[in-house]
Amino acid sequence: MKYIFTFLFLTISYLQIMAQKKLPVVKANSSKAIFLEEDTGLKTDWNIDPSIKPDVYTVTKISKGTRTVKIKTDIDSIRITVKQGEKKDFIIILKDKDSCLTRIESQIPKNFSNLNPPFHDSIRLGINGQNTIFVKTLLNKTDSLVLNFDTGSNNLSLTRETLKDKIKEQLKGRVNVLSIGNKKYDGFRIYQVELSGHGTDGRFGWDLFDGMVVELNYDQGMMVVHSRLPDYVKKDKTYQPLDIIYLDKMFLIETTIKQGSKTNKDWFLFDTGYQRTVMLDGPLLRERNFPTDQMKIIKKVIMKGGQGNEIPVVTANLESLSLGRYNLKNIPAQLLHESRPLHDQKMNILGNEILKRFNVFMDFQNNVVYIKPNKLFNDGYIEKE
Repeated sequence: MKYIFTFLFLTISYLQIMAQKKLPVVKANSSKAIFLEEDTGLKTDWNIDPSIKPDVYTVTKISKGTRTVKIKTDIDSIRITVKQGEKKDFIIILKDKDSCLTRIESQIPKNFSNLNPPFHDSIRLGINGQNTIFVKTLLNKTDSLVLNFDTGSNNLSLTRETLKDKIKEQLKGRVNVLSIGNKKYDGFRIYQVELSGHGTDGRFGWDLFDGMVVELNYDQGMMVVHSRLPDYVKKDKTYQPLDIIYLDKMFLIETTIKQGSKTNKDWFLFDTGYQRTVMLDGPLLRERNFPTDQMKIIKKVIMKGGQGNEIPVVTANLESLSLGRYNLKNIPAQLLHESRPLHDQKMNILGNEILKRFNVFMDFQNNVVYIKPNKLFNDGYIEKE
């Protein structure tokens, strides 16, 4: 029996060594590398560490197809492509002596659609004059908080004031649980921020609901978390479906803007936490020959970022913005003269002064947003009032 176990052990060890030898290999003399997701443009500075086995890089959520990552060291490069839920290993040989087992991984997609019985958790949704949408929540069964549902963020962020004055128990070293409606959510990180939506204690992101469907119904003043998309949504032809793509922890939908004879179609960040209409990246649009110089200036202001930083912004008239077949005209858009990249990506942002005009289903199972004009669709814009 002893010899049998010894033989099995040696056989398994041999197979592991042989399997590792067949893994793709890339060489490096420096411990610094760059991981670039070629289809999203997301770039990550990577530290090559032979003590971590495997050292795992998790790609942005894949909505369709595959994700390709280019790994570039100081002297070599390699491309690794993964599908949803797939992981692939490769070896980085550091300074011709250290073997660094590295993994490119796509997380298994979350999907609650097969739950039986299904759930439809309704929560009262508020919206104030500053376009901040909010719900009442409970953190760790003790702290009542009013939080902004901010689809342009992730995890849970609380203001410095909230952490100082409203949180009764230590948050570190424990599993924190956020109760929203009848459901409880955990597995998130908590961050400190200087600012949040007007009148709120902080904000939570869309990723709490990954694998679920979130409905925002402004006509009824309700937010509903569904385990699957209600059947009537696809049957109701007034709902416009819009595909979702992901960039790191953010999601975007395709948007068309028009000025004069020039049209630009691109992916815009879907950001209910941004209180204005749309933030346009001036340099990005000029690269694409969009005539921002033809947009009539309405006013100039200094805005505050999420960390209290100052951002000079010009408000100018955008002739037209379309989401699928739904069109809005003469929008007071915020026009940046300098890019404010997110994850090294220049991008335009859809804010809640636009998004609140639609009842919305965000399907994080099939990666589609459904929109339908609501009672706010024809309201005037705050910037013009």
